[in-house]
Amino acid sequence: MQEPLIVYNHTEYKDLPSELYTKEKYRLQVELLKMQEWMIKEKKKIAIVLEGRDAAGKGSTIRRFIQHMMPKKTRVVELGVPTSKQNRNWFSTYKNHLPREGEIVFFDRSWYSRAVIQPTMGYCSKNQYYYFINNVNDWEKRLINDGLILFKFYLSVSQETQKYRFFLRQSSELKYWKVTDNDLKAMEYWHLYTRYKEQMFEQTSTDHSPWILINSDNKMVARLNTMRYVLKRVNYKDKKKVKAKRYFKELEDYQITIKGVKFENLTKEQYEFLFKIKAHE
Repeated sequence: MQEPLIVYNHTEYKDLPSELYTKEKYRLQVELLKMQEWMIKEKKKIAIVLEGRDAAGKGSTIRRFIQHMMPKKTRVVELGVPTSKQNRNWFSTYKNHLPREGEIVFFDRSWYSRAVIQPTMGYCSKNQYYYFINNVNDWEKRLINDGLILFKFYLSVSQETQKYRFFLRQSSELKYWKVTDNDLKAMEYWHLYTRYKEQMFEQTSTDHSPWILINSDNKMVARLNTMRYVLKRVNYKDKKKVKAKRYFKELEDYQITIKGVKFENLTKEQYEFLFKIKAHE
C-alpha cells in the first residue's frame, strides 16, 4: 500500500534565536541518549536514512544526532562512489551495513542513491534503476518484519539556498574542498533530479516505510525537526514529551555568535540578516 509523503515542517522553530537553538538541541539530545540506552537494553535496531541534494545538511544533521550518543553502538555509513561489485549487488551491499541488535546506524545517502542521483548522473543502467524501484519496498518490508526500525528522511533544499551554500563553501579556506566537479555538474541537472525524486516518493513511500520530508533551507530548524520526529515515533523508557517549546520572537537584546565571533547590540534587521548566515553553518 502506497502512503502519501509525510511533510514534517513544524513552525514552532521558525524564529528560534541561535542561543535558544543550542538549548533546544541539548534538550532533544538528552532524550536521544535515553532512547539509545533503551534500545541497547531491549536489543532494538534503528536505521536512519538521510537523503537530499548536495549541501542539504545531511552530514551536519547526523553530527548533531550522534554528538552525545555512545559511539560503540552508533555508526555512520557513507559509501561514496560504489565499486562495480557493489553496483552488481546493491541490496546486499547495504544489508551488510544495517544495524545489529542494540545499534543505531545513520546513512548519509543510502540505497536510494539508485533511485535519484545515480540515474540523474547516468551512473546506473535503466535495468538497474527499474529493478531497484520494483523491489525496494518488499526488501524494506522484510527488514522491518525482522525487527528493524526504519526512518527515511529527505532534506529538501531550494535551488537558491544550494547555490548560496556552495558559494560559502567555495569561499572558505577550510571547506572549499567540499564542492566537487560532480556537485557543480549535478546542479545543471536540477530538473531531472527533481523528476527522479518525485518518482521515488511516489513509488517508495509506503505504509510500513514512508518518506518524511524536512525543509532544510534553515539547517538548524531541520536538525531539530528531524530529531523530534524520531523521538516522537520511538516508544522508549522514561520518555518525555518532545513537543517544541514556543520561543518569543521579540528579544530584548539581539546578539548572535558566528564562527566564534559574537555580535552584540544588534538591531532586529541586523540580527535577522546574520541569522540567515548562521543557519547555513
